[in-house]
Amino acid sequence: MRPRDTRRPVPAPALGRRAFLAGGLAAAGTALAGCGPADTVLSGRQRLRQWNLFTGGDGARMVEMHDAYRKQHPGIDFQPSTFQWGNPYYTKFAMGAAGGRAFDIATLHVSRLRGLGVDTLIAPVPTDLLARHGITRDTVQHSTWDKCTIGGELYAIPLDTHLVVTYFNRDACEKAGVLDADGNLVDTSGEEEFLDVCAAVKEATGKYGVVMDTTHAWRQFWSLYRQLGGEFKLEGELGIDDDKALRALDFLRRISQSGLAPEASDGAATPANFQNGIAGLMISGNWELPTLKDAGMDFGMRAFPDIFGAELGQGDSHCFVLPVRREPDEDAVAAAVEYAAWMLKNSLTWAGGGHTPAYLPVTRSPEYAALEPQSGYRKAAANVQFDPQAWFSGSAAQLQAQASAVFTGVHTGAVTPETALRRFKHAAQKLIDTPAPV
Repeated sequence: MRPRDTRRPVPAPALGRRAFLAGGLAAAGTALAGCGPADTVLSGRQRLRQWNLFTGGDGARMVEMHDAYRKQHPGIDFQPSTFQWGNPYYTKFAMGAAGGRAFDIATLHVSRLRGLGVDTLIAPVPTDLLARHGITRDTVQHSTWDKCTIGGELYAIPLDTHLVVTYFNRDACEKAGVLDADGNLVDTSGEEEFLDVCAAVKEATGKYGVVMDTTHAWRQFWSLYRQLGGEFKLEGELGIDDDKALRALDFLRRISQSGLAPEASDGAATPANFQNGIAGLMISGNWELPTLKDAGMDFGMRAFPDIFGAELGQGDSHCFVLPVRREPDEDAVAAAVEYAAWMLKNSLTWAGGGHTPAYLPVTRSPEYAALEPQSGYRKAAANVQFDPQAWFSGSAAQLQAQASAVFTGVHTGAVTPETALRRFKHAAQKLIDTPAPV
């Protein structure tokens, strides 16, 4: 199905009465943008306003890419804005999109598309225009492109894949005897083989075998649950396979309560524990790569371990989206689409931060193959396990927060897997019963 013309006038977005955006939201969004003159009147250049949520190492790489974009596009008055990651950004995004004048293109997580109002706040991408710049489903990771497609229309342009992977300290793992002839972590299959590796590494470090972020336990849980073939239904009555969920939670209990992993390790402590040699393995997002590289560690990376039959890991994708416009602006849409295509084609720079580019000519290039340790887990991007679809699901959304709050206790031993599952199911059902805000 060919996407409809997103540049024609559309009615103002209609938001639900329970929306956190309710009450003067459109006015707030308009105020954000101001009431300045037309884009090209003063500068003679096409204005392009871009919003993103990248700080830290990701932010530095984004600035580097934007500097290169500016040099190659002197006719574009490029105006990027960076906001705080997570809910602050998504609240501001919704306000700006509702106002209709805040940005021309913005960055989102693919997992948040459905919850942020496709056709209400987010417009379909003109795929014919995108194709003119060489970006089609054939040139992008298929699994990610398909997640950006809703009802046969493309609503986002995927930039990357980021997911939970396995890091290994080569010194500790060599001492433990768990490296292969190429200096990579040995393959494991099943619970016992992985736990045996963790035990050997624990003996080498004298403290722990593996460390993971217990305050974001959803990531490990969803990876394990999906390896077991588990599915969620997040509408009407919650659908979940209790047996598979309990098996995944019991693995988290077992690895922490046996002393192979710390019972408690938050987002900041986890890479620090790995860097300090407290554990020789780390299960975490590939976004920690720059921090460890800057520390001068000798480490490698590979996919999330095969615990229950496959190396599947929870993850997401950063993508670019276009706002629904009250008035058509063909030039702004054309500039936004060309910008997104340029970013995909130049995403080798972005790969330096650990994310796997969605644009296949980059990931299949000799330059990407030479990146270490990025190339060690590039195949995992094809099997990334996105969060289940619901308005309250996805990165920085309520389902992750509710799950992690409960599942953390399984690591510490404060609750049993059975109790944790019961509490999570209650919290998830309350979210299901809450009307969507957009």
